[in-house]
Amino acid sequence: MSEPSSPPSATPPSPAPAAPAAGDERTALRQRLLQARSAWAETPHFAPAQQRVQAQLMRALEKLEPHCLGVYWPLAGEFNPRDAALQAKALWGCRLALPFARKSPREMHFLTWDGDTPAHKDECGIWTAQGEPVVPDIVLVPCVGFTDEGFRLGYGGGYFDRYLTAHPEVTAVGLGWTLGRLTENELKPQSHDQPLVGVITEDDI
Repeated sequence: MSEPSSPPSATPPSPAPAAPAAGDERTALRQRLLQARSAWAETPHFAPAQQRVQAQLMRALEKLEPHCLGVYWPLAGEFNPRDAALQAKALWGCRLALPFARKSPREMHFLTWDGDTPAHKDECGIWTAQGEPVVPDIVLVPCVGFTDEGFRLGYGGGYFDRYLTAHPEVTAVGLGWTLGRLTENELKPQSHDQPLVGVITEDDI
């Protein structure tokens, strides 16, 4: 008599899909916000929003009274701080500075800037100054996204976070658009994220 055949082995269950890594989530969030910002910057709302941010920024700078104001040369869709910087220089006599980013080692510092259109780029391809190194007391930080608690989503390079960690005495003010506002649950701030003192948008501070 033949031996009874063994029952077919059960098919092992498929493993649960791995949760996306924090870096993957941030990359997707960054791409979504940049796409939304790019589309919004092509609308008639962009120019008036730029003027409103500038007005709010000037009110904030009047209270902060910068001695040296660190700004940035804007990328597409970012708030352009140049006019505000030149006004601050004329009104309060503060010096201006632009960041210079290195790729290796990955670091950033500021160089004094005369306010003219830059003629040179840093190692990341962003326009910068050629002046002396300086540590501004007030730094304006562009935000792709941000939370009401002052945490920022940037471009993923970590340059501003490293700079602010190395210079805790600097007052960092974020500049962004309302469409970039996030909840803490959406952004999930990480241990290396350096909070800003506030973020100025076209709607509020």
